[in-house]
Amino acid sequence: MSVTTEPGSLGPQISLFDHALRLHRPDPGSPPPRDGEPYPDDERHPRRRRSKTRRDRRLDGADVAVILDAHFGTADAPPNELVDAFCDVDVPIHRNEHIAAAALRADRQRVRKTGRWLVRHSTDRCSATVGLALLATDWADNDVPLIQTIGLLSDRFGPLAAEALQRRREGGQALLWLAQRVTGWGRVYVIEALCRHGAAASRQWLRRHACDGDFLNGYFAGKVATTAHLHEASSAARSTMTWSITRAGC
Repeated sequence: MSVTTEPGSLGPQISLFDHALRLHRPDPGSPPPRDGEPYPDDERHPRRRRSKTRRDRRLDGADVAVILDAHFGTADAPPNELVDAFCDVDVPIHRNEHIAAAALRADRQRVRKTGRWLVRHSTDRCSATVGLALLATDWADNDVPLIQTIGLLSDRFGPLAAEALQRRREGGQALLWLAQRVTGWGRVYVIEALCRHGAAASRQWLRRHACDGDFLNGYFAGKVATTAHLHEASSAARSTMTWSITRAGC
């Protein structure tokens, strides 16, 4: 999908959320093609080579937390000021203690409002990711459609979408909806979260559809077997078959 930009613009004029929504609408029951790639901000985010200098992983997210503390420390700072604030720092795509701590230090309503705005309107993947990280510290059920939609771009947003949804009261159904519409690594994160959530309503789906033959299934196959009670299901199936054979006189 090509994205038009206005003359002199510094980036794409479509949010990551709208990009996910456009890909979802034509075939709402299936994953978006190629996990939604290319993203509309790809030109701003060329693939970078890994630095040979080893960074202390305990510092991951600390730079993001500093920016958030400064933002929330200014009472009238609007969320849109954060759109380009994270372009020069590494933004974790998984739950991060530094970012979570920054969210907990700020006013809860403001954190929620900022997270929603960034997820819904950000044209940059870094700020959209930070917005989702803020929502992953919250539990408001009315954020579920927002989180599910951005989660369709699951290679980037799957880990935090899964983290956020499992905190919601209706998290089991929300995760199941997303699991049916994502592929690749994003599907791994979502199914692992579905297993952690332990929703009884998802067991039948996990038994029949979680392992689809992809080599990545190995990352969650054991969790699926435990959550879906595969041993009990297979034992019950064998007992039923034995009873049927006996009754038939075979």
